[in-house]
Amino acid sequence: MIEAIEAGGIRMQPVSLSHREVDAFYHCFSNRTIWPLYHDAIHAPEFDESWWDAYVRVNARFARSIAENANHGDSVWIHDYHLQLVPAMLRELKPGLRIGIFLHIPFPPRELFGWLPWRARIAEGLLGADVIGFQTESDAANFMTAALTFTNARTGSDGALSVYDRRVRIDSFPISIDFDEFSSGASDSAVKRAAESIRRKVGPERRILLGVDRLDYTKGIDLRLRAFAHALHAGSLSVENCVLIQVAVPSREPVPEYARMRDSIERLVGRINGEHAVPGRVAVHYFRRSLPRKELLAYYLAADAMIVTPVRDGMNLVAKEYVACRNDESGVLVLSETAGAAQELREAILVNPRDISGTSDAIVRAAKMPATEAAARMIALREHIRSHDVHRWADGFLGALCE
Repeated sequence: MIEAIEAGGIRMQPVSLSHREVDAFYHCFSNRTIWPLYHDAIHAPEFDESWWDAYVRVNARFARSIAENANHGDSVWIHDYHLQLVPAMLRELKPGLRIGIFLHIPFPPRELFGWLPWRARIAEGLLGADVIGFQTESDAANFMTAALTFTNARTGSDGALSVYDRRVRIDSFPISIDFDEFSSGASDSAVKRAAESIRRKVGPERRILLGVDRLDYTKGIDLRLRAFAHALHAGSLSVENCVLIQVAVPSREPVPEYARMRDSIERLVGRINGEHAVPGRVAVHYFRRSLPRKELLAYYLAADAMIVTPVRDGMNLVAKEYVACRNDESGVLVLSETAGAAQELREAILVNPRDISGTSDAIVRAAKMPATEAAARMIALREHIRSHDVHRWADGFLGALCE
């Protein structure tokens, strides 16, 4: 066993994986099977028995490590789709624990989950927990249906699932951000100066539209670019009065689909700029890199509108970060109705990201929205996120686990 690491008052116990295991468990099964399937099969998932075997082995190793380090009566909180088998494995190794798991990504409808050759094993793995948390009520309902279909679970009188006479609570716990941290960070004088510098460089008379995403096919970056190009072609916006800044953070570059998507997006950016740029004015500023926190906050401050249009997303915290930074109550949020955040942030302009003309109209509306309407919407958005921050999320889940 690798020795534990102490940092910031927290003891961390690493779990050792070989390069081959990382490839099969993480790059392949987690991100070429589970990730696309759980995101509504936007890309066709791949099913490979050797990848599944690696997933089982790695989950078993994490379960053993937890069992060796946890004491009877402890609460254990497991996170995300990489470790869906751990709850049941851990319960078998150490039955005296309270076990919770939270899935940060969506959970698919039964019909899609049923594609998995190992659907029963994964559902049973999750059901080893006492509390299974999801981002939205629809995700929780999808899992309930799948569990009732593919396992021996039954619905109890209180609406929870009953598994071998053990109660399992299935519920939604929408994740959030540290509102105060982002709000105070955006008040920093250096961040404000950086935001002013961004506006001067792109042209103070131009409206700034901002996209910040991991470079992932679920984020709808290509659809957003096409919607913006549609507005430029229609003459509703021009490079003289508007610019789109797209930050694309590299992600999972060893996975072939991601490399192909990156090339496609970069060609699309080049085509839009080639068709619409004028001397001193490009239509799209495209950054393929991550930004330091203060620089990111400066872009949030500089942007007149935030365009968050994933094709499917468990939550999307970028939308919440942008709102938390708008201390002057300006700015407009355009948000995909297929992001989990849309269930909470109803004062955003909600769009179907696959509807190019509809999304284009929403972008134009955001760019031209009167300040009074924008402020009314932003005030309501900020109040919701302030009162539903990450601390409330954690307290809610842990409170349910410790009941």
